[in-house]
Amino acid sequence: MSTTVTYMFDPLCGWCYGASPAILRLGQEASITLELAPTGLFSGGGRVMSADFADYAWSNDVRIGKLTGQTFSEAYRNQVLGQHGTRFDSSAASLALTAVAHTTPAEELNTLKLLQEARYVNGLDICTPQGVDGVLRAKGLTAAADLLARQDADLQLQHDARVQKARRLMQAHGAQGVPAMVVHGASGARLVRGDALYNGHDALLAAIAGAAA
Repeated sequence: MSTTVTYMFDPLCGWCYGASPAILRLGQEASITLELAPTGLFSGGGRVMSADFADYAWSNDVRIGKLTGQTFSEAYRNQVLGQHGTRFDSSAASLALTAVAHTTPAEELNTLKLLQEARYVNGLDICTPQGVDGVLRAKGLTAAADLLARQDADLQLQHDARVQKARRLMQAHGAQGVPAMVVHGASGARLVRGDALYNGHDALLAAIAGAAA
């Protein structure tokens, strides 16, 4: 039987990027049905990049990189964190994932990886519709990009519903932040904390199996 795992995340969350290899491998497990649930943690709010916030983010990112082996490049440090006054908002990236889920659902998990790498490796801006559009079109996801470009009202409603569902799930299970997972098993739904994503694949599967029992 397949076990459903809902993965709660935000595209601008450094720890979620650190968990990307674990989530990608989990998505390849035949016994796991992986559902992506963007939480909108960094959506809206009007936050902009500042020198203090950039320093804080970089120190945190260095720590994540040492723990996970994920790349936080100098291009990211200079071209993203170094662009003070630019937006820090995951709305465009999260909406793009919903557009991909609507048009090419099998590509949603890989698109999350592409967006994360565009930011943290290539130093590209994924906080604007234009930046996200470039990432999608470069990978041939033109149907999703066209849907975003139309500013489709139904797409926005669908996305808002996804975010609200994720937030209700987090609240119901006492999740304190992202990344986090909810495992839907025979005895109901249980939370698996994000730190399980950094302990290796076998340990992650064991944590999921325990929550599903």
